[in-house]
Amino acid sequence: MRAYRSHEVCLEDAALAASDSTLDEELEALINDYIAQKGVRLLALKKGTLSREAFLKEAGEHIRLQFRLPVEKQKQLLERFEEFVFGYSKLTPLIDDPEISDIRVVSYDCIRIKKNGRRMDSKVTFRDEKEYRQFVDYAAMKNQANISNLNAIQRFTDNDSHPGFILRFTVSMPIVNCSATPYLCIRKVPKRFPLMSDLVEKKMLNKETAQLLVDRFRGGSMLICGGNSSGKTTLLNALKETLPDDVAVLVAQQADELTTMYHPDMMFLHSLPSGSESHVSYDLKNISIAGLTMDVDYFIIGEIKGAEALYLLNAACTGQVCAATIHSMSAKRAADKLVDYAMYESRYSRNELMRQMDCFETYVFMENYKVKHIYYCTGWDEDRKELKYEQIL
Repeated sequence: MRAYRSHEVCLEDAALAASDSTLDEELEALINDYIAQKGVRLLALKKGTLSREAFLKEAGEHIRLQFRLPVEKQKQLLERFEEFVFGYSKLTPLIDDPEISDIRVVSYDCIRIKKNGRRMDSKVTFRDEKEYRQFVDYAAMKNQANISNLNAIQRFTDNDSHPGFILRFTVSMPIVNCSATPYLCIRKVPKRFPLMSDLVEKKMLNKETAQLLVDRFRGGSMLICGGNSSGKTTLLNALKETLPDDVAVLVAQQADELTTMYHPDMMFLHSLPSGSESHVSYDLKNISIAGLTMDVDYFIIGEIKGAEALYLLNAACTGQVCAATIHSMSAKRAADKLVDYAMYESRYSRNELMRQMDCFETYVFMENYKVKHIYYCTGWDEDRKELKYEQIL
């Protein structure tokens, strides 16, 4: 038998839907007010010079004066605005989910996620293109990033919004996309990252291999290589926590992926892209040069991508213990890749640079979140003009 709903219930549902739609429109107008007119208050909130309570009090007064709504609707609008400002709107449930590591917004109605290493649809959408574009503009402004035709590809990091994750954003705008919509990628970096014992439990490596890598990491320079999302940064993050407290450590990185939970003498520098509010830029090369003058015992670069490779190699050759991650398809090819980058900045020949690479004593290759191979570099073969390796794993 088919069930029929009463006319009164249907009218009530329709009224509720209309009310929600009106509130969505009012929220959109309120967000536009803050993006267009009150951006300075959002920046003050981000910098900590304006408290959450004071910000919400101001927003409530703005709603009271500018929006013709009943008191109850004003309260609901402020609650929705608070959720938007202090979270990430429709993406907040995805950011909160500890099993999701990456979020990729292809369009307003196509949001993909990587959950437990598998890519899938998120079942979350923005209402329309306008709401999605407003979200992108707000996320950039909230994190002091300038997106425009002159800064069409922007990378920025949010360390503060979520208690469990550092959020690394990459935005590309339509002027460089083969579509009329922005692309947005978010990498979630756990603030409480796994330690070596956790990685043994997760079967990234066994207990004996873990102890071997800890000993090698403390005693000599190491390169950790592999493809995208292979576990390179996760392993490096865990290994650096094993360094003794009496070792001064400097970490240079493009985004804030490496952090510390325990070490008392570990400094972190990150690159600053052009287009930020300071109107200057510092790349990993600049930071690496500065790092060589900062009296450190251990120098780490989060990921080698350019001319900073030469300064890491110089540091390792002069006796500083160094470590880095680098994209490479095998452990043996990691040295070649680092030398490729070093040649951007160097007048040395390839052979001269390769000869110096024996100062990196350990090469670790990661694949599918596991330690796949470990090689020791045993020196330079002058006759064959190549590095000599001993495979341990």
